[in-house]
Amino acid sequence: MNVAIIGIGSNIRAEENIPLALQLLGETVTIEKVSELITTTPVGMTGQPDFVNGAVRITTALSQEELERLLKEVEDRTGRDRTVPRFGPRTIDLDIVVWNGEITDPDYYARDFLRTAVSEVS
Repeated sequence: MNVAIIGIGSNIRAEENIPLALQLLGETVTIEKVSELITTTPVGMTGQPDFVNGAVRITTALSQEELERLLKEVEDRTGRDRTVPRFGPRTIDLDIVVWNGEITDPDYYARDFLRTAVSEVS
């Protein structure tokens, strides 16, 4: 089994979209632990609502590439609009941050809230 920590964030109806994303994710992988969700100011693009961010530790038989595809599918199913700018508003954002103990997302080093959330579920 593979162990991954996924960063999760939303600034469009986060109170609905984060639980929905976790439910959809849990249909395919085993959710082990979810961090506290915290509110953060947007990075890279101001003038949009604050984000709600956290992390979730999962176990899965999927490969890293298969998990990446699943995360995109969950984002799509929650209404993610991929036409907005990279740092723009989103219903859900899911990224593999840690894969089998190895940090895979450079944002881990740049965002305190992400490091905190990862440490909560590690």
